[in-house]
Amino acid sequence: MDLTERIESFTVLGDLLRDACRENSGEDAEKLNVLIDNQHLHNPWFTPENVRTSINAIADELTRENLTRWTNTYPQLNEVKIPVRVGVIMAGNIPLVGFHDFLSVLISGNNLITKTSSKDSELIVFIGEILCRINHGFRKRIEFTDGTLTGFDVVIATGSNNSSRYFEYYFGKYPNIIRKNRNSVAIIDGEESSIELEALGADIFSYFGLGCRNVSKIYVPEGYDLTSLAKNWDSYSGCISNQKYANNYDFNKAVYLVNKEYFYDTGYLLMKEESKLSSPVSVLYYENYESKYAVKQQIELLSEKIQCIVSRNDIPFGKAQSPNLWDYADGIDTIEFLLKKNLAGIL
Repeated sequence: MDLTERIESFTVLGDLLRDACRENSGEDAEKLNVLIDNQHLHNPWFTPENVRTSINAIADELTRENLTRWTNTYPQLNEVKIPVRVGVIMAGNIPLVGFHDFLSVLISGNNLITKTSSKDSELIVFIGEILCRINHGFRKRIEFTDGTLTGFDVVIATGSNNSSRYFEYYFGKYPNIIRKNRNSVAIIDGEESSIELEALGADIFSYFGLGCRNVSKIYVPEGYDLTSLAKNWDSYSGCISNQKYANNYDFNKAVYLVNKEYFYDTGYLLMKEESKLSSPVSVLYYENYESKYAVKQQIELLSEKIQCIVSRNDIPFGKAQSPNLWDYADGIDTIEFLLKKNLAGIL
């Protein structure tokens, strides 16, 4: 299976996913829509809206133009080579969070052995089945497991800071990419339009803030009016109707009240001044800054803990959870990693 054939297969997959999100007819689209509507029964965080948001973001990138632009960066992908067996351990914090690794392994002509998250197993397995029907050649290249990961040459593992220590212990002797916790931040300069600030709400509230690309902290100029900022996010107030989100909101509010800590309460989001990056669900941290230079310096010092930066000069407001194919998690080029391990003759 050459690169052109792989690109065509994922292009067809993108077409099908877009059809499913538009609720068009077709056996695969109908089955996928049933899965979308029922994911919350297995994982209450995976509401139909959140699942559709994830699938839409993936489908928008799976076009022939995007796939070609992305793969053209790596001329070696056109070379005939022995596939590497890539073990992938997927996280389960947001729907289909492991799809980019799935895509990277297969588009590069390698074999995938993946351990799915118990919190997000059905969607990626079903998408794998669709891909195999689109191109039967993928059947011998894709293996899913919910048990011990074995038979791999290299490892890509994503998890928490705690699980990363486990990964490093067991997989440290193999070529690997091991990802830990990261968070995203936004920089407000005070000149943003209401449209930009409303778009920032999507970066904060999508997936209930559980993704590493979700904004968990904002930097605002000294004297900035947080009240006016929050007024732009009323359209996201429905998140409080999710029981798990509401439980987090109630718990965190109670803790702050008992500890007599100052916070701003919108009725569905708690905003608290804090130097840390990682805020709990239902909480947005903020920090005041004196100058743009000062906040840039501070962010540079925290770069290893930051996934992406949202601002007028970085990722546009509202686009944090819509990465391009060439936007790699933790800034580590997955395709380059796989190519180097293959060309090095590790088999």
